[in-house]
Amino acid sequence: MGRITADSLMTLEAYAKVRPEFRKRMIAHKKNRKVHVGEHVTLIFEDELTVRYQIQEMLRAEKVFEEAGILDELDAYGPLVPDGSNLKATMMIEFSDPLERGVKLKELIGIEDRVYVKVGDYEPVYAIADEDLDRETEEKTSSVHFLRFELDRNRVVALRNGAALSMSIDHPAYLLPMTPVPAAVRDSLVNDLDTDLTS
Repeated sequence: MGRITADSLMTLEAYAKVRPEFRKRMIAHKKNRKVHVGEHVTLIFEDELTVRYQIQEMLRAEKVFEEAGILDELDAYGPLVPDGSNLKATMMIEFSDPLERGVKLKELIGIEDRVYVKVGDYEPVYAIADEDLDRETEEKTSSVHFLRFELDRNRVVALRNGAALSMSIDHPAYLLPMTPVPAAVRDSLVNDLDTDLTS
């Protein structure tokens, strides 16, 4: 899988020139990286391109051009790039009404640990959530989480051979039937996996 290094990033000036085109490319790319799990949870699956875009945008917004600042952004976002044996996603819990959101985030404590993917007839694989820092308190969960789904070689091979991919959540306050992943999204996610890197 692609690794993002400081040397591979564009300078602020170079990025400014290509940003409109890069942004269009990213919007099109993300269409096949997004899964709605029920009405209020969206998973955006990250890859080298989505993370590279995020880093370039952060450097631009914060006007960072010194090496130390660039390395800080790489440390923050680099781990979101899948490494061949997993899928990685940004999970967003979305309620448009602020009052409802406040109530629901209390009810949904622990939801990030109850998200799972299912490959064909294999047992579900639950997310490993928020490895960088804890994003919930005793009062509520966060509206954003970072998830990793670690897949063994058998599941990776099955996906590469056309097995169905589906996702769901089994939190008591957000129970859902299985959500089949659309073919275009599934095919995009399979590109994150490398049979040579799984055991």
